[in-house]
Amino acid sequence: MSTAVRATAFTEPDRPKNLQIRFLTTGGSYVDVTGHGEHAENNRWNCLGCGESSNLPEQDLLFRIRPKANTHATACRAIPLN
Repeated sequence: MSTAVRATAFTEPDRPKNLQIRFLTTGGSYVDVTGHGEHAENNRWNCLGCGESSNLPEQDLLFRIRPKANTHATACRAIPLN
């Protein structure tokens, strides 16, 4: 039995306004990083599979958010329910 996820297994959801990066999770869902980009402090990530989001209520710089979102996407096995 293969545990690999096919990128075409699920339909990609609409892209939100200010989408900077979209990661594919292990479970086939997506983690979106939104905000105004590299030099802005209003970036945050949100997992469309399990619903987890940036740890802090405040938002952060893109270079700090990117690795956290990628780490979550690598570990998250939630599948899209839509």
